[in-house]
Amino acid sequence: MEETTQDLRSSVIGPRRHLRIVALGDELLTGIGDPRALGWIGRVISKTPIEGIALEHYVLAMPGEGTEALSERWQQETLARFEASAPEPPERHLVVALNDKDLHSATSSARSRLNLANILDRASQEGIRCLVIGPVPTLDSERNQRISELNAAYRDVASRRSHVYVDAYTPLVSHEQWRSDLAANGGLPGQAGYGLMAWLVLHRGWYQWLGLQEPVA
Repeated sequence: MEETTQDLRSSVIGPRRHLRIVALGDELLTGIGDPRALGWIGRVISKTPIEGIALEHYVLAMPGEGTEALSERWQQETLARFEASAPEPPERHLVVALNDKDLHSATSSARSRLNLANILDRASQEGIRCLVIGPVPTLDSERNQRISELNAAYRDVASRRSHVYVDAYTPLVSHEQWRSDLAANGGLPGQAGYGLMAWLVLHRGWYQWLGLQEPVA
């Protein structure tokens, strides 16, 4: 049978990589409050080069969820997506987008650390590469101090396990555009805020985490 152009191209450049990304988090993953309905992850995926790869992404958001509930549901939901049928087993990448919801509950800082550690340890055992995004700041300075401590704890847990950690708190806590966007949107990010979050993710390890060449600006 005569080879097609695509067959010939594949024989020269090699097989395409198949990347499957599953993202866990709260309502910010859905882009709530964004007039463009992209959120930060839609913007990030749109900036991810797909030449030579087959890229799939699945967003599993749960409004108001802290680490306790996340640690209980993540495995069943993510493995169902990772193990779904594909021509070849995909490379498995997990985004864990954290928040400050634990501050609303009786969950202690130590327990929050343990919940994240359990997720990352189990993911590593399953051969899943993780990228952890820390909580974003609010307009409440007292609350921000507590978020800062939570952020430091999460960063330590991820770093000790050699997973990529994106600190979204530190660059945004005093960022004028971020604060203005929250003030104009009832405490939620809008188009500008999600754009800032996407920029941080893209420039704090996204391409390296996926094993992709960062596009030239």
